[in-house]
Amino acid sequence: MPELPEVETTVRGLEPVLDGARIERVTLRRGDLRRPFPPDLGQRLTGARVTGLGRRAKYGLIDTDRGDTLVFHLGMSGRWRIDPEELGKHDHFVLETAQHRLALNDARRFGSLDLVPTDGLAQWPAFAALGPEPLGPDFDAAHLAAAFEDRIAPVKALLLDQRVVAGLGNIYVCEALHLARIAPTHPAGSIARVRLARLVETVREVLEAAIRAGGSTLRDYARPDGELGYFAKEWRVYGREGEPCDCGGRVERRVDSGRSTFWCPRCQK
Repeated sequence: MPELPEVETTVRGLEPVLDGARIERVTLRRGDLRRPFPPDLGQRLTGARVTGLGRRAKYGLIDTDRGDTLVFHLGMSGRWRIDPEELGKHDHFVLETAQHRLALNDARRFGSLDLVPTDGLAQWPAFAALGPEPLGPDFDAAHLAAAFEDRIAPVKALLLDQRVVAGLGNIYVCEALHLARIAPTHPAGSIARVRLARLVETVREVLEAAIRAGGSTLRDYARPDGELGYFAKEWRVYGREGEPCDCGGRVERRVDSGRSTFWCPRCQK
């Protein structure tokens, strides 16, 4: 599933062709993805000017001058295509400006599109309970210490809890915990403040490196320009079961709640 770096990369790829442009035509080539499209989606977007793009957690945001924000989630296989020569059967939603055509392609249809009043985004149900952005100023050791206080749950499980921190996913949590030398099974409430400070640093390091690399290509994900993300080449533990760790140990894999966890028992304590 596209995670925070993939969504951030997508938003940055859309920005040069959408920001400031007027939407001249909207085509819904089906009535839904994971759930039905808003019934007035085309009407509210047609003629609107895009005033900015952003991201919240794993959602992309496209603001318009009508006080609406188009909120998109890429699901398992979604991606935006810029100026495709032809529309394919999985191009389910199309925006056209005077100079560009953008198609939201989603083979598995696990993504979503919503149109939310911009001034009500923070209260929108999907956003209301979200924790701070991991690349923002509110994500720090003090926040983690408060969120982890007296918790015996594994640190990895709490980092994946969107109420603790918004947008982190399995790949990047595995990588950040490895860089911080913290075992994914370590009880969150017993991690010292100095180690939490290092964990905040490694979360940011991993996410920023992944964004620079265009994300990690998993199955169908690609950037809007069609290029594939190459951060997978930099994975230290994820997907590397049985391979050597840089500490001289060996990467292991375990399954927790249906998710694969990759880590090195030698250096992660």
